[in-house]
Amino acid sequence: MNEKKNKLTPMMQQYMEIKEHHQDSILFFRLGDFYEMFFDDALTASRVLEITLTGKNCGLEERAPMCGVPYHSSNGYISKLVEKGYKVAICEQVEPPSSAGIVKREVVRVITPGTVIDNSMLDEKQNNYLSSVTVLKNSCSISYVDVSTGNMLSTEFKDPINDKNIIDLYNEICKVNPSEILSNRNLEEIFSAHKLNSLDTVLKNLNIIDQGTDTDYYLNMIKDHFKVISTEVFGIYPEDRASILSIGNLLEYLYSTQKISLDHINQLACYKTDDYMIIDNSTRKNLELTEPLRGTDKKNTVFNVIDYTKTAMGARKLKKWLLEPLQDIASINCRHDAVEVLYNNIIVSNNIREHMKRIYDIERLMSKITYGNCNARDLNSLNQSIEVLPDLKCDISTLDAKLFNEISKNMDTLLDVHEMIATSIIENPPVTIKEGNLIRDGYNEELDELRNISVNGKEWLNGLIDQEREKTGIKNLKIGFNKVFGYYIEVTKSYLNLVPEDYIRKQTLANAERYITPDLKDMEAKILNAESKIVELEYEIFNDIRLFVKNQIERIQQSAEMISTVDALNSLCTAALKNSYIRPEMSVDGIVNIVNGRHPVIEKVLKDERFIENSTYLDKDENRFSIITGPNMAGKSTYMRQVALITILAHIGSFVPAEKAQISLVDKLFSRVGASDDLSSGQSTFMVEMSEVSNIINNATENSLIILDEIGRGTSTYDGLSIAWSVTEYITNNIMAKTLFATHYHELSELEDKIKGINNYKIMIKESGEDIIFLRKITKGSIDKSYGIQVARLAGLPKNVINRSFELLEKLEEIDLNKKNSLNLSDTKIKNEIPVSTDENREQVSFWNYDAKYKDFISENILNLNINSMTPLDSLNLMNELIKKARELGD
Repeated sequence: MNEKKNKLTPMMQQYMEIKEHHQDSILFFRLGDFYEMFFDDALTASRVLEITLTGKNCGLEERAPMCGVPYHSSNGYISKLVEKGYKVAICEQVEPPSSAGIVKREVVRVITPGTVIDNSMLDEKQNNYLSSVTVLKNSCSISYVDVSTGNMLSTEFKDPINDKNIIDLYNEICKVNPSEILSNRNLEEIFSAHKLNSLDTVLKNLNIIDQGTDTDYYLNMIKDHFKVISTEVFGIYPEDRASILSIGNLLEYLYSTQKISLDHINQLACYKTDDYMIIDNSTRKNLELTEPLRGTDKKNTVFNVIDYTKTAMGARKLKKWLLEPLQDIASINCRHDAVEVLYNNIIVSNNIREHMKRIYDIERLMSKITYGNCNARDLNSLNQSIEVLPDLKCDISTLDAKLFNEISKNMDTLLDVHEMIATSIIENPPVTIKEGNLIRDGYNEELDELRNISVNGKEWLNGLIDQEREKTGIKNLKIGFNKVFGYYIEVTKSYLNLVPEDYIRKQTLANAERYITPDLKDMEAKILNAESKIVELEYEIFNDIRLFVKNQIERIQQSAEMISTVDALNSLCTAALKNSYIRPEMSVDGIVNIVNGRHPVIEKVLKDERFIENSTYLDKDENRFSIITGPNMAGKSTYMRQVALITILAHIGSFVPAEKAQISLVDKLFSRVGASDDLSSGQSTFMVEMSEVSNIINNATENSLIILDEIGRGTSTYDGLSIAWSVTEYITNNIMAKTLFATHYHELSELEDKIKGINNYKIMIKESGEDIIFLRKITKGSIDKSYGIQVARLAGLPKNVINRSFELLEKLEEIDLNKKNSLNLSDTKIKNEIPVSTDENREQVSFWNYDAKYKDFISENILNLNINSMTPLDSLNLMNELIKKARELGD
């Protein structure tokens, strides 16, 4: 290998030495105005970027594969590689070219999916997170940072690793949705063992690295980076090993790839997941909070409905609030107070909206300033944003709400930063910063003098022309300039006899001679020297201004944080005004009472049809479980989702779509909705459904809200009914969570009379012959048939198919009725004796008496079971086995 390397040309040897340190990256090697790639990198890049592959003489017998992209248009190519999951190492010339040898080159930055800062590669309304996950035996932690804004956060799950921790970690990763995941363990294997869904999507950018394990080393690194004496100010203690390692390794990765000080990452927010309502990944997707279930159009998402922000910072803040509903009732009421005071001061709200329109993305501008790749236009954008602050602060000071009082008191209007930029940078500077024309006249005395020399020198030249023409009598004498000879006097051959003796011939042309004089060369030196110094000095001054702004980064970031909060609150106010939302009443009494609630997204989608409002009442006693029956497409799912969404909106501080709403704090929200499979991990629709149900009954509490849209429909009727029945019993009696359960198993309506807390509701319909009309109104009661064939007719199935379906339905119902009669299950007395597990009779269940063999079966397989020691999933598995045995017995 060394022999082969020694044969390479000096430049290619330099390339190979740099490449050895960046084996996992595509190396963009700067050569003049191009970034070149060689060997395997060239083969990969030419394929991915669809650019021409050529070759270069490298000293070996075969030419080295080569491709390249122009330096000035490289961002688009880098973006495409990063989107495909590649890392790109940017190798620049770090000294001026010289004839002494190969110019020195170094990798100045490695761009990875999680470290992108270029706006053209980012969604302005979404954070781009790089995360670090550390999984130990007794704890695990996820830390993450948006390099483009400087926001860093961390949380730890402290208990020994178990099913709950793994699922919590998975859901937190899904919520963060990082572009790149660093981990000390193979998360795919860990999560796969728990049959978690959508792993290929969640872990598409998993990067297993050899994370360090020296907690003392990383503890000191964290203190040094954030300039604190102790990490306890963040709530991190020496025993929090997982957090220390995940944060420390995240910082170390940033140092190794970004190769700058990272001064904009100066705050660390450590939180506990139970500070927020826990919404698992499945529920977040089902409710379409920020992403649509199908396709990429985000128009019909909850975020889009409430997003009236005018700044990118405000949009990101609002999205974060939506994904992290609060659990502290005082904090929720603070947001409600702020939204209400804006709601009642429309003029101020409109003023704030106008101010926000003039504010750029300060957070991402500051990251560009920290990285040293901002230009004068970026500073002007920052200055335009800062210019708004005094008026914005004045308007906020008129709003009597705790949040606004704090913001008005603490907002830094950054007058010194505004003064610095406003007096130094010209109004319309060029994009480049190394060609001059950046700095205002009057800002720097030396620069003004040099500009005077440059301007006066050119005026002197114009005067010299007139002077020499008069002195010599050469009427067409002129002064010119080229890069080879500098300034010269040109005389045509017809006037050569008039040329003075002090002219020094410099160049002969076909029709003229060119001369120089000592005075001309002296002025040339002054002019050219001045112009060169002007460019150098302007660049130097610009860097000083940029450094000044960089040194104020914490002040600027704090003001940006306040701007984003005001923008998000004003967005919630605007949503309330435009969509007729009302302020919810928050409580801790366990009651959810929604009067004439509406689905926030669907009511916006409907254009020619009025949305039908529906009310909901749930509590911790007589009304904790609602069984909802009705045909498909009648509106059951919409109704349940709107209850969940109203609950979430109330918890983020938003007003809600209802006539009145009393919302008790909900600690966790679960939604088991629709049919889906996860074939990539070998899970059928039914297995996905059971996994989601298992997650719900293993993690829900009495303060949770559960939305169930069908259970057991993916298997045989009796299997499915048994599972649905059992789950209903378990949630009602053991968990006692507030639950909405839409089902086609009409048999479950019998539970209303058997278990305290269960109530039946139905979607009203109107029958017209064999057709039905959806009234979409929820009312007390139940429906004893599904109307599936009627819905099929509405969907457009051929008439002969529909007619045949009715014939078959009649026969199947007759068979089913006979089967029930043969088992005496349709008899009222027998149905009333079907065992129902309740707190009162759990130990003294009486079973129906069918015949002796069933009595033996019951005594052998059921009566001796210790139900209290079984998990819900064990119960479901056992029930399935018992059903099989019972069928074998019946045969």
